[in-house]
Amino acid sequence: MGQESSTPVDESTPPQTLNARSIEAVASYIKQGRAKKIVLMTGAGLSTAAGIPDFRSPDTGIYANLAKLNLPYPEAVFDISYFRSNPLPFYTLAHELYPGQYKPTLSHYFLRLLSDKGLLLKLFTQNIDCLERAAGVPSDRIIEAHGSFACQRCIDCRTEYPDDLMKRAIHNGDVPRCVGAECNGLVKPDIVFFGEALPEKFHQNRDLPSHADLAIIMGTSLSVQPFASLPGYCRDGVPRLLLNSERVGGLGSRADDVLLLGDCDDGVRKLASALGWLAELEAIFKADNPDHATGGELDKADTPQPRSLDAEIAQITKDVDESLRISDQHAASLREHLSLPVRRPSQSAQPMLPDNKNIEEIVPALRVGDLKIQDSRQFQKYGTAGPQAEDVNTDVRATVDGPEEKASSATVGSRHPNQDLNTDEPSS
Repeated sequence: MGQESSTPVDESTPPQTLNARSIEAVASYIKQGRAKKIVLMTGAGLSTAAGIPDFRSPDTGIYANLAKLNLPYPEAVFDISYFRSNPLPFYTLAHELYPGQYKPTLSHYFLRLLSDKGLLLKLFTQNIDCLERAAGVPSDRIIEAHGSFACQRCIDCRTEYPDDLMKRAIHNGDVPRCVGAECNGLVKPDIVFFGEALPEKFHQNRDLPSHADLAIIMGTSLSVQPFASLPGYCRDGVPRLLLNSERVGGLGSRADDVLLLGDCDDGVRKLASALGWLAELEAIFKADNPDHATGGELDKADTPQPRSLDAEIAQITKDVDESLRISDQHAASLREHLSLPVRRPSQSAQPMLPDNKNIEEIVPALRVGDLKIQDSRQFQKYGTAGPQAEDVNTDVRATVDGPEEKASSATVGSRHPNQDLNTDEPSS
């Protein structure tokens, strides 16, 4: 894997592998049986059609609106040090984001279709929303780079916490504690917070794109390292398809890069149609969504629309206010705590380089993120011992990302000594 340019390939340069830089050419490549090991990289944009807002959009993203909760800074809701001292804001937000409230989108079912056809080598996601699992993608095919709500454990002794107790706690607005008789530590979902290590499974599989014969990148800003470096692992000549609202990273700089800019579900429909799979894809979707329209092509009216974010944040704020109806003494103490300065990610940090707008991709990268969540930047260390710099997640991704340094596409492929430091979805 070499250094990758951010300059778009000259239109006069012919593709090396495809017969054209088009969605039809990618479909032909797949139908010819030349794409048998497809690697997918997804972020928060995959889940926005499910109603989950992304993390980083300036006006509608989760972080932009969490300021209304009077946190020291919005990303603090996914900061492990802040969580240790005040877990209530996270669990108030978790009540809104917990799996079961949202359904997979057409794009999620396309991921499953690739798996059903034996073409999916691995799915890397920044999202924490578990919608890939809900759509039927096997868990052994998924790398949740920023963790997810799929399981939870004590942050001190690492004892796993039962799913039924976790669901009950989040439903009731409680903060769960370790079931260990002598621990009583705080419990949190296995979402990667700022200051925590990325999952070992991510590091063990990070070079898989170098074995792929096709990469599809969907709904991600590719802003957070080390996730942002994954497309750069693809060998020269391997087609890379981007289904996204905008060009990101170094995609578009190689002769066999194909960019289809716009809504993820729209892009999936076009690809599925070119493959001759659209009817099959819609049938799978409708089998799990019987209340949706039947017959004809699914349109946007058939997919859940995002809830009003202002209404959602207003509800979260109300829930926080209710939760904080405690003794005057405790309230005063809490206000004093919230006024204390909290160390934030270094604004001068260099973006992490390879060797990493939802919960994105929700969390942060969904060190949580990316919820969304998408994702490592250099993070200013707290005064406590932690994982080695190479493994620390300083970005919150996922359908879920946290605060981010834009990854320089010009440096993808080079190595930085602290490239995996988690210093950006969640998706979701």
